[in-house]
Amino acid sequence: MTCKPMRWRPALLSVALGAALLSACKEPQVELKSPTTTTTTPTSTTGALTDREVNNWVLDSMRIYYYWNNRIPATPNLNQDPARFFESIVYRWDRTLRPDGDRFSWIQQSVDELKNSLQGIVRATGMEFQLYRWPSGTNNVIGQVLYVQPNSPAVRAGVKRGDIFTGVNGQTLTISNYQALLFNDATSQAFTFATIASNNTTTNPQTRTIDQVQLVTDPVYKDSVYTIGSRKIGYFVYNQFITGPNGPSDASYDTKVDNVFAKFKAQGVNELVLDLRYNPGGYTSSARNLASLIGKGINTNEVFYRQEYNAELTRAFGSTQVRFLNKPQNIGANLNRVFVLTTSRTASASELIINGLKPFMTVQVIGDTTSGKNVASITIEDKRKPRRINWGMQPIIAKSYNKLGQSDYTAGFAPDQVVFEPLVLAQLGDINNEPLLRAAVARITGSSPGGRIASPAKTLFSIGSSIDRKAGGSNMFIDKLPSQ
Repeated sequence: MTCKPMRWRPALLSVALGAALLSACKEPQVELKSPTTTTTTPTSTTGALTDREVNNWVLDSMRIYYYWNNRIPATPNLNQDPARFFESIVYRWDRTLRPDGDRFSWIQQSVDELKNSLQGIVRATGMEFQLYRWPSGTNNVIGQVLYVQPNSPAVRAGVKRGDIFTGVNGQTLTISNYQALLFNDATSQAFTFATIASNNTTTNPQTRTIDQVQLVTDPVYKDSVYTIGSRKIGYFVYNQFITGPNGPSDASYDTKVDNVFAKFKAQGVNELVLDLRYNPGGYTSSARNLASLIGKGINTNEVFYRQEYNAELTRAFGSTQVRFLNKPQNIGANLNRVFVLTTSRTASASELIINGLKPFMTVQVIGDTTSGKNVASITIEDKRKPRRINWGMQPIIAKSYNKLGQSDYTAGFAPDQVVFEPLVLAQLGDINNEPLLRAAVARITGSSPGGRIASPAKTLFSIGSSIDRKAGGSNMFIDKLPSQ
């Protein structure tokens, strides 16, 4: 016996308000006028799990939560494997046909792996890297190490930011093999590191074997305070919006962020450089926490952002406004502006910080144009015990606006000063040699004029990054739906 397909009724909705995660195969029983009360009637299911049963669950869930639920085909083909079925009902972005479409929803066969990735728990070596086709005009690929997680196998192997690798397990990386060689479940990999020579060749090859393990990645990467004249410059590198390693109810990482700003406040920081260049997003609750530590003149009555849902959820929740928190560590009273360092992989919850703070203070962006994600998703899973369906979904369910109703950054935030990262990288926090931080410090100290300043053209074009695989890549997650 399989789950009976849910008969969609526009006047009814089933929402688990406490956990915000849809239980599978439940007939909706709640009128949208009463979203704070939930009554559901689960349907018993036995026998072997079929793709059709999973697809019915996917379809029922998407019809309730999906932001573009009015674009779901009326009679989709249920006789596909779940991944293909999911793609068949998603309103995918197309530059010409669907410029308002979905670039970010995804489904994953293991919901446990999905949830782990949202908490920074991944199987990895501990080095995050950017990939380039190099030299120009060839099919060869090199990897540039962007940063290394503390206490990881990569650290133990002596890898550091700026290192270049050209091969894995004796094979030279190319356009055709780099994905298979770099993104797999191998227990260890033998990387070939080399030095880039001035004539577009590599020298001094060295092989380092690096284990691949399940890592808990701490997003609070670096914080420093620089004193230059009367300026106390706080510098904070934050690499993912994660609440804590044990799920949304674990606030241990948010607490670490609080402690950083307590230190900034105690040292009298009056300028802030927020380094989000490698931050692909994460939980909106962590974004709210960070914004509440920075915002000037904010209080719990001020709106950080507003969420817009599909028509059915909007009738259930009304206009959802997320307000700032009252944080004793807030340094906004000493700030008139904040500098945000960005790359093309700065996305979603990072962009929510930029957009949400703009009504309250000057936000200057330095680096590259950001990703352009002004929508948010939620984890949907089968909550029955024992769980029958192991798939997990992360569909887009909301669009975000700031206090002024602004949400016009689907093309990303263009930088006030364009600065690209070079092939040879200085260490993060090096105010004299690291170009993005150096540009921010120059603006703070007045040695660089205001306004948009062009930098030399980008000479390196990335073909991918390990960061793209973090938390689904460029996503913003809602840990629970509001009840008001």
